[in-house]
Amino acid sequence: MEGIQIISTCLVGATSNESFSYKNTPKVSEIEMTPWDLQFLLLDTIQKGLLFHKPKEDENNIPKSSFIDNLKKSLCHTLHFFPPLTGRLSTVKNSDDDTVSFFINCNHAGVEFTHASTPKLTISTILNSTHIPTIVYHLFPLNNIRNFECVTTPLFGVQITELVDGYFIGCSMNHSLGDGTCLWHFFNSWSEISRGHTIISKIPILERYFPEKMNPPIRLPLNLEDEKLFEKFQVPTLVERMFHLSKESIGRLKGKANNEMGINSISSLQAYLAHIWRCVTRCRKLHVGKEVAITIPIGARSRLNPPLPEGYFGNAIDTKQVKTSVGELLENGLGWAAMQINKIIVSQNSQEVVKMYKGWVENPVIFNVGSLYGGKSKLLISSSPRYNIYGSDFGWGKPIGVRSGMANKNDGKITLFPGEKEGSVDIEVCLLQETLQALENDQEFMEAITN
Repeated sequence: MEGIQIISTCLVGATSNESFSYKNTPKVSEIEMTPWDLQFLLLDTIQKGLLFHKPKEDENNIPKSSFIDNLKKSLCHTLHFFPPLTGRLSTVKNSDDDTVSFFINCNHAGVEFTHASTPKLTISTILNSTHIPTIVYHLFPLNNIRNFECVTTPLFGVQITELVDGYFIGCSMNHSLGDGTCLWHFFNSWSEISRGHTIISKIPILERYFPEKMNPPIRLPLNLEDEKLFEKFQVPTLVERMFHLSKESIGRLKGKANNEMGINSISSLQAYLAHIWRCVTRCRKLHVGKEVAITIPIGARSRLNPPLPEGYFGNAIDTKQVKTSVGELLENGLGWAAMQINKIIVSQNSQEVVKMYKGWVENPVIFNVGSLYGGKSKLLISSSPRYNIYGSDFGWGKPIGVRSGMANKNDGKITLFPGEKEGSVDIEVCLLQETLQALENDQEFMEAITN
């Protein structure tokens, strides 16, 4: 199969439109960064993309020749509402204590816009291949860029790739700029503008959250000239597959977990995460005494009191680990595993969130790929089945699939997406080849999977 052919790459920024309502457009020059933002400095970007059928030439009066130009134009109009995306990171060296501070400089330097083509790649190859083809990684811009490097590199990039029978729109966003909620907020807003709206339905709130008596900027004991920061983590050879859980299958897992524990407080998410954790652990064939862990992102927006405002544009995620031994996890059943996850999630109230936030400032922990994953004994959960992915209609129909890029991939990365049918979930599993093969042959796991 031929690879990606790059037709053009350029920087684009916000452009004006007289019909836009500017009274609600955010105006800001600098944005301070929170512990939630700074913890991701050493990781790669967030990469998510949508697959579409190719629009017909006469649909919505969109000639194929101007299709890319129309997408670029609507992107530029949308960027008016998201000034951080067109900016860059800036740093300040604090000579009095040899620390460094970061902030987002909304300097309108531009986002990267790439138009590409894959002459032989089809929708079917992406959606129907048993394992996700590696060419998908090249449908995203800004590959191999880590967040702290975006002092000179764009914070946001878009790649529109023409397939034989469709289009793939891939977005890469600096993870220190925002989380998945922010990325899909932008994606949904861009699709609104592309459909002819003059103002988006949800204006981003750019003011960052800082508890009382905490004055930014936050100082980090980080030497940006240290060559070790630029060392790339050696990722083992991995294979990815998308598994589908129907609403009915999820309901059965939830019912089983609650019945085993004699309760009704275990959620659907907790039940199927426990199912994945137990099955992958079994397929890894680890010693019964080995410690295993699942790392779960827990949103802070609704947990704070008062909650963060609707449209808060920035990271608002804490990560928590659930740990046990292989023996305990496999011998105690689905309900027990789900309950361990439940306890961690329920404990994250406003007081706990603020405590973790302030504790991070006193002892900053900046994730890197190696420390975040930690080998064959861990799983890392990413993304959320609650995002409005299939609402991103650009004017020629809903998406028909979603994929992620190569960023932050390692053995045990589990990415969650909503399924196309309401109540279902698509699970992107990234594992060593031998582990994934064992999972595909695991009867308990595959009984829950919908073909």
